[in-house]
Amino acid sequence: MGWLVWALSPTYRRRLRANARLAGVDARAQRRAIAEAGRMVAELPWLWLRPDSGELARRTEWVGAGPLDEIVAARRPLVILTPHMGSFEVAARAFVDRYGDAKPLTVLYRPAKKKALRDFQEAARGRPDLATAPATLAGVRQMLRALKRGEGVGLLPDQVPPEGQGVWAPFFGLPAYTMTLAARLAQQTGADCHVVRCERLPWGRGFRMHCSPLSQALPAGADLEAQTAAATVINETMEEVILRDPGQYLWGYNRYKQPRPQNVPATDAETA
Repeated sequence: MGWLVWALSPTYRRRLRANARLAGVDARAQRRAIAEAGRMVAELPWLWLRPDSGELARRTEWVGAGPLDEIVAARRPLVILTPHMGSFEVAARAFVDRYGDAKPLTVLYRPAKKKALRDFQEAARGRPDLATAPATLAGVRQMLRALKRGEGVGLLPDQVPPEGQGVWAPFFGLPAYTMTLAARLAQQTGADCHVVRCERLPWGRGFRMHCSPLSQALPAGADLEAQTAAATVINETMEEVILRDPGQYLWGYNRYKQPRPQNVPATDAETA
């Protein structure tokens, strides 16, 4: 499936090559990334339509989860950052399989425009101890309430936010419009901030969850300079995590696009 998209879309080919080369990723890892993108699509029906049976938990192993165990045991709020790599749709499900009884999770998502597809998204992704929050002001308020209850929230920090909800910060050497929401949520609630990525194991053997902290503490402050510095820390962390396994990153994602305009005031966690 991945190679079919590669063959049919010149735009996808150009973007994948350009983004991967910018990060210094060789041709072998690029080829692997093409195939992994197809595997990501192919596994979605199994993930979304399969009833909860414990099968995912049996197929998932964890690496570096000690700090998360401590955060959950201490009932501290937690912001989870998951880049567009590997089985990122699996990451939230795997988290609640392991921690959901003690720490429910709310994940941010961009609702589909068509109501039928939007309803399907919510039904497929929603699970006990796993809530979804739309990328709107109401969704931000929902995540803030969850953090204030000592729960967890999950975001894709390398997703381009709407205009007014981010700052320009370097990502593999080029300015990329980067969300400020993740840092603001952590700063305003005192939440711990960790990266959790889900590696897809070969030959259908399952998944491996990798946990790691940010490259450095997030700078404090709500002004543009502080928000840009925080976004830069998050982007640097994403770069480090991605280059550990570049063959599973979605290099075809249009990371450097202009943010889309919005018709409502910019979402701001402080206002929320």
